[in-house]
Amino acid sequence: MKGQDLWRRAKAIIPGGNMLLSKRAEMFLPDQWPAYFSKSKGCKVWDLDGNEYTDMSIMGIGTNILGYGNDEVDDAVRKTVDAGNMSTLNCPEEVYLAEKLVEMHPWADMVRFARSGGEANAVAIRIARAAARKAQVAICGYHGWHDWYLAANLGNDEELAGHLLPGLEPNGVPQNLKGTVLPFNYNDIDGLTNLIAQNDIGVIMMEVSRSVGPQDGFLQKVRDIATKNGIVLMFDECTSGFRQTFGGLHKMYSVAPDMAMFGKALGNGYAITAIIGRREIMEAAQTTFISSTFWTERIGPTAALATLDVMRRTESWSQITKTGEAITQRWHDLAKQHELKITTGGLPSLTNFTFDSPNALAYKTLITQEMLGQGFLASNSVYVCTEHTQDVVDEYFTLLDPIFQKIRQCEDGTDVMSLLNGPICDSGFKRLN
Repeated sequence: MKGQDLWRRAKAIIPGGNMLLSKRAEMFLPDQWPAYFSKSKGCKVWDLDGNEYTDMSIMGIGTNILGYGNDEVDDAVRKTVDAGNMSTLNCPEEVYLAEKLVEMHPWADMVRFARSGGEANAVAIRIARAAARKAQVAICGYHGWHDWYLAANLGNDEELAGHLLPGLEPNGVPQNLKGTVLPFNYNDIDGLTNLIAQNDIGVIMMEVSRSVGPQDGFLQKVRDIATKNGIVLMFDECTSGFRQTFGGLHKMYSVAPDMAMFGKALGNGYAITAIIGRREIMEAAQTTFISSTFWTERIGPTAALATLDVMRRTESWSQITKTGEAITQRWHDLAKQHELKITTGGLPSLTNFTFDSPNALAYKTLITQEMLGQGFLASNSVYVCTEHTQDVVDEYFTLLDPIFQKIRQCEDGTDVMSLLNGPICDSGFKRLN
């Protein structure tokens, strides 16, 4: 397999093998995952051996709501390439894009752009701290890899355990950042209240929703607490943006932050992220130094403008939400049919499940192995795109049915390891050799 051969070469010369933990082969199917692609289109991916797969997995880690290689977005990018992507002068598309983002979020007045979600959050934290004139940040959720965030794990590497990063060692993060970032739990308003009472919090950074939605007016209560205490409230929508509404997920709950960050889906596979916010907060960017050469390239804003046009016309957020809800229900139906217990979670279009079993990780690996042999990239989560048609979903469940039957047999005594052709996949965010 050319992909595995190249993956072994990569790990010898690239620390970890690649640039994104979530795309490492060991996260899916150690020693068997194709690892690299030669082309992609719609919800199809071709590996280096020319094998075609239907992607019912993470769709570029959620970057392609409109599917891979959307014609309108790619045509706009091609025109930009022909016209020139970079020059001494600024690209006008960044102004047009800023205006569109403000238009769809009336509470916001100003915008800054970056090219990755981690960058956007780091930029936003710098601006918010400058505006608040305080260093301490309360966080809830996953916000990237930068020092400001991983500082939460200094002295106790389990601080982020409930925020998608259990046990992550903050090696290389200066110890003097200890105490600057303080986690609180989602839907725990008392925990946030106590955190603010015991510390000098200037900024609250949180995801609007990841696994579960707000309960008992949680988001509004956070908004009220932030307003009462003069705290800058930031919603990290790098993952959730454009998946249930046209814009930020916070619009669905009618709660406006002071700042919000968007990434992933904004450019349908092209690098573009945005930080939007109230004028009085955003203007603090002028009191500190935030600047980067490739934030001025033209492809990102061009792709975002085209992506937003297609999203608006097709109401993509409605499509992917309905598809995701149907997939989640069919998982439950399949589990019930085979007398298996599962737990589902995530936004409807970022849906996932796990088996309520000590062998859950082995079962996940078995699904990936068996589905790969049938021409599907699949695991225990589906990041839905508009190219996931009814026919695609139906075929996926037709193939998944006998695998659930095998898992039932394992629950009844068959050794799941006897069914695997290699090691169990890695469990998440941990150091890999």
